[in-house]
Amino acid sequence: MATKNSSVTEFVLTGLTNQPGLQIPLFFLFLCFYVVTVVGNLSLITLIGLTSYLHTPVYFFLFNLSIGLCYSTTITPKMLMSFVKKNIILQAGCMTQLFFFCFFVVSECFILSAMAYDRYVAICKPLLYTVTMSPQVCFLLLLGVYVMGFSGAMAHTGSLVSLTFCADNLVNHFMCDILPLLELSCNSTYVNELVVFIAAIGIRMPVVTIFISYDLILSSILHIRSTEGRSKAFSTCSSHIIVVSLFFGSGAFMYLKQSSILPLDQEKVSSLFYTIVAPMLIPLIYSLRNKDVKVALRKTLRRKIFS
Repeated sequence: MATKNSSVTEFVLTGLTNQPGLQIPLFFLFLCFYVVTVVGNLSLITLIGLTSYLHTPVYFFLFNLSIGLCYSTTITPKMLMSFVKKNIILQAGCMTQLFFFCFFVVSECFILSAMAYDRYVAICKPLLYTVTMSPQVCFLLLLGVYVMGFSGAMAHTGSLVSLTFCADNLVNHFMCDILPLLELSCNSTYVNELVVFIAAIGIRMPVVTIFISYDLILSSILHIRSTEGRSKAFSTCSSHIIVVSLFFGSGAFMYLKQSSILPLDQEKVSSLFYTIVAPMLIPLIYSLRNKDVKVALRKTLRRKIFS
């Protein structure tokens, strides 16, 4: 995916900070974060795969939500290198990293909206749940998720590939992100900015879906007379609401703001939340707040210990 007609063949990622005293502590901190992310997501994937009663639509989407491991893997190892040495990335590698990052992030947005729809059907139309969320419907929803992810990644990466980059190859970020790369372009970035604008509108689709789903869910819950029934309905949505708030909140803070409000160095710190922290917390949130997952985990551990 190398850029044509460009004098730049490689980029230098500045990393999170250039303060020598913070390099080693931050290296071990984010290494620990990455290990927790890998172990947590792989454990959740394995648990869902091995537990037959978790083979339901909500856990089917949760299984795919663990792609957070993939986009964390796309970013974190390269970021860790910037703490110990000059972090050089070939232009083709930079575009490849950007492509996969965009693919996984956009896909995760739409998976979260599919999960919100699943919760809406489960709470508002429980008698039709089996038919509405059939395996065929879940597969088509997931196919749509990955088509949107691929389309978004191709749009962003394709528009960047067409740019010409000048002698300055210093990317002021810990990853190959869109906005820092646009700052290095020699020619007009109008098309790229238009793509970012259109993509921002596209990302509002899952956000709107989530808001509409939860508006209908809240209306349905308020019509439940028993306190126990309301509590049970709220508990089935709590983990998803926390993850949505964490993921979309940090992403919106990054990309839906005025660029003059937040300096680029602070943007790097903010982007850590949805690139590093969110993928780490998702399996922890679903493990600690989900009764079915906790029961399945205890049973699996018991079988392993006494086998």
